[in-house]
Amino acid sequence: MNIRSLTRGDGVVIGAAVVLFIASFLDLAGIDCPAGLNCSGFDAPNAWDALGVLMSVFLAGIIGAVLVVVGRAMPSRKVVGLDLGQFGAAFCVFALWTAFWTIIDASDAGTGLILGLLAAIVLAGGAVATPLVPALKAPLMGAPRPQAVQSPYGGQPQPGQGYGYPGAQQQPYGAQPGQPYGAQPQPGQPDPAMAHAPQAQQQAPQGGSAPAGDFTPFWFAVPVARPLYGEDGSPSPIAELAPGTWYLAVEQRGPGLVAQTQDGRRGVLQDTTGIQRG
Repeated sequence: MNIRSLTRGDGVVIGAAVVLFIASFLDLAGIDCPAGLNCSGFDAPNAWDALGVLMSVFLAGIIGAVLVVVGRAMPSRKVVGLDLGQFGAAFCVFALWTAFWTIIDASDAGTGLILGLLAAIVLAGGAVATPLVPALKAPLMGAPRPQAVQSPYGGQPQPGQGYGYPGAQQQPYGAQPGQPYGAQPQPGQPDPAMAHAPQAQQQAPQGGSAPAGDFTPFWFAVPVARPLYGEDGSPSPIAELAPGTWYLAVEQRGPGLVAQTQDGRRGVLQDTTGIQRG
């Protein structure tokens, strides 16, 4: 899993799960030592000595945190019809519910039970609020700025020049791979390099003209992992765009972009907020 795909809400969930794990080793109940007795050798039980509390509060919360983080990294995975993130959020809320009534029922709650309740509150709050609060949906770590796309002569690509994947040799519109700059293949002469050209370059506009309308293809990177949907409007993602990778925007479609992956697949990126242009 790419750590740069994590959001601030995921960081809150992970931190609360770590605190919950630590609290499982602390005392569940305090000790009232009668006067005149030496209680120094008496150890109060922790969560690992009470299976019911361990499974319903501590491990349920930790499992819920794992499902939330993994579910947001892989949004297409489902369990009994629910996304992994939704399933994990339900575990976190269940852990909070059980911790609350356990501490209410306890006559003398110990450090582990109190700290476990506080961690469960933060855990459930982070799991439920992250999809709703913009501040929690922000990336935990900023996406690295990829190296700028270079033209064949070391400069930046200008309007009217060709485009290819970062690091690949650029071709001007109308030029064929394997030909000198500005040269055109002779009529009737086969171009063997074209048969081995990458799919993205074979699909590049030909004839020296820019794409239709005012849209100019450009490179972009996403701040967090985002699904790419089919151009036919299918609700199931066909790919997932990962942070730190350049993708080619080839067309504007309403508020979204038609993007092309490095293996030649094309689809619609519906959420374009925060993208970084190359």
